Amino acid sequence: MNDQHYPKITNWDDAYENGAYIENGSQFPPLWDHQAADFRQNMGALAELNIPYGSKPRQKMDLFHPQGEVKGLLVFVHGGYWKAFDKSTWSHLAQGPIGQGWAVAMPSYTLAPEARITEITQEIGMAITHAAGRIDGPIHLTGHSAGGHLVTRMLCANGPIMSAAANPVLKRIKKVISISGVHDLRPLLNTTMNNTLQLDAAEATTESVVLQQPNHKVELVCLVGGSERPEFIRQSALLANVWAGLGLETRLTVADGKHHFDVIETLTTSDTEALRTTFL
Repeated sequence: MNDQHYPKITNWDDAYENGAYIENGSQFPPLWDHQAADFRQNMGALAELNIPYGSKPRQKMDLFHPQGEVKGLLVFVHGGYWKAFDKSTWSHLAQGPIGQGWAVAMPSYTLAPEARITEITQEIGMAITHAAGRIDGPIHLTGHSAGGHLVTRMLCANGPIMSAAANPVLKRIKKVISISGVHDLRPLLNTTMNNTLQLDAAEATTESVVLQQPNHKVELVCLVGGSERPEFIRQSALLANVWAGLGLETRLTVADGKHHFDVIETLTTSDTEALRTTFL
């Protein structure tokens, strides 16, 4: 008999703590900011910045165009536990996809506590719809951490893109890649970050992707680093398992040696098998 043991979690703040378990973890955000700013400058006229998709201050997106013919649209949604960061920190992650001929949209969104997670979900639906109006072809969605939650929420029957009849963008979505996503929000009720998120039991249930029925059959990839906190590996495996049982083609990819802050680096290099097979 081969038992797989899942130890009881008693410290949920620690379960979702990333930086303290990554060597030089505090150095990553300023590095990302620097890389992103350099990328935007080098893109020149191929970078459209601060495109409004709504009327609120943070309802803006950046859109990066490839040279030549456009194969499709990749939307990247940033993480930060729904309460930190914006689009400007992640611009360099468009480098790989645009090198393969894909346009890349990166939206900001209103952060908690100004917006509840339910409202943020609606904003991302608005952003994707707006970006889809600018770029033709297939649409792939990807997001990191909280962004992984937000892109998978787009496939839920109770999500903002509810049917192809109501929103023709839905049928253009061919692939969703959640990177280190959080797909069951109920454990967050036990964390101090919930002082900011202000989740209650009802919203945590409604916004938990693993508790929802997918309304659109696409390929789902759950990518997570092999050196991440165990809770992130569990969350990724959970969604891939549950939605496979609901009729989707799903894949769990555990990237050996990668942690929560460097698992996104596949997006920065255009000519790699990992980029093509995972994201495009």
